[in-house]
Amino acid sequence: MPERPVYVGLLGLGTIGTGVVRLLQAHGPRIDERLGFPLRLKRIADIELERDRGVPLDSYALTQDWHEVVDDPEVELVIELIGGDGVARSAVLAALKAGKSVVTANKALLAHHGPEIYACAETYGSDIAFEASVGGTIPVLRALREGLCADRIDALHGIVNGTCNFILSEMEERGETYAACLKRAQDLGFAEADPSFDVNGMDSTHKLCILLGLAFGLHVLPEAIPTDGIECVTPLDIEYAERVGFRIKLMAIAKERDGGVEAWVSPTMIPRDSVLGRVGGAMNAIEVRGSMSGPTLYYGAGAGSLPTASAIVADLMELARAGRCGVKRRVPPLGTPVLREIPLRRKEDLEGEYYLRFSALDRPGVLSHIAGALGEHGISIASLLQLERHASEAVPVVMMTHPAKDAALRAALAEISHMGDVLAPTQVIPVEREI
Repeated sequence: MPERPVYVGLLGLGTIGTGVVRLLQAHGPRIDERLGFPLRLKRIADIELERDRGVPLDSYALTQDWHEVVDDPEVELVIELIGGDGVARSAVLAALKAGKSVVTANKALLAHHGPEIYACAETYGSDIAFEASVGGTIPVLRALREGLCADRIDALHGIVNGTCNFILSEMEERGETYAACLKRAQDLGFAEADPSFDVNGMDSTHKLCILLGLAFGLHVLPEAIPTDGIECVTPLDIEYAERVGFRIKLMAIAKERDGGVEAWVSPTMIPRDSVLGRVGGAMNAIEVRGSMSGPTLYYGAGAGSLPTASAIVADLMELARAGRCGVKRRVPPLGTPVLREIPLRRKEDLEGEYYLRFSALDRPGVLSHIAGALGEHGISIASLLQLERHASEAVPVVMMTHPAKDAALRAALAEISHMGDVLAPTQVIPVEREI
């Protein structure tokens, strides 16, 4: 007698949802063979069902109402790819309350509502998996949850947004402006028509919230994480970074230090010959440092229909296998049933090295005034470069600092901004050498 199938419902048939359908159709026999029983997509819900997705949909029950998928008694597993944290939250909670396990790639949903969703799954004996929410096809969440669970994580450094990494890589290779490289990213499909969620750093921040939960056992809301995007990075910043042996990458960084955890997302100068410094194009990479295991690296395609679909279906297979064996919640979603009560350090208390670019008039005494203001706030200069000289015109003045407190730096820059010889806001980029 053939094995009874495990039936799946899909909510959302956009780019990633279509990739899931394509993968299940292409690899269905292999997936069934590895599971030892059939895994079958039964129902699909999407508000727009007329558009041709390039995959046959005749064998599925299609609906515009997600309730019909969640309420189907035969559907045991639900994939949520609606996006956002409105309808998606309602659908995920409804599925979990119905005793169905859920797979999602929705980092915004988990960043804002993770504890509510995890608690709901525990209360109703369901499970939730979200490997595809960070790093696409890279199995970094599974590594943190299980492979490194015996270790204490000291730090993680991640390039987790392929759009930003592509733009910054293009700026370096071509010497072009941010705007020109963003346009190329859009033309090639690496950036959305409205790329603000990527380039302002918020996408990376949502992913960092999830990583903080798995690496440090913390629930941190996105608004608590200092976040800067890449819009203000110029070819001049790229050029100077190259001169001193660095590259600029949009980094998501978290460290446990001095009794607390510090976390931020920002364009950051990192050594160009480091492993992360060599990550180019639209690729993602995350380095995790354990106190016993040392550094481990996770690299791969962080976005795209099929890479992300691969991670989603892997989660689907894990939940299907566990359900068939009568096992639920084999490992808690964050690898621990209890979150830690340790503080996220305030931005003003963070300490590090910084790259500073001033736009100043080329007049006697200007440099000494800037250096004096920095010195009064306890900030010492490691190096200085005045890239060019033009009589009576603003010129870029670049400084690298020794380690300094963020609060002291901001106070000094506020004072400098009122100097008549400084004509524009100062560019500030943190420097991270320990990568």
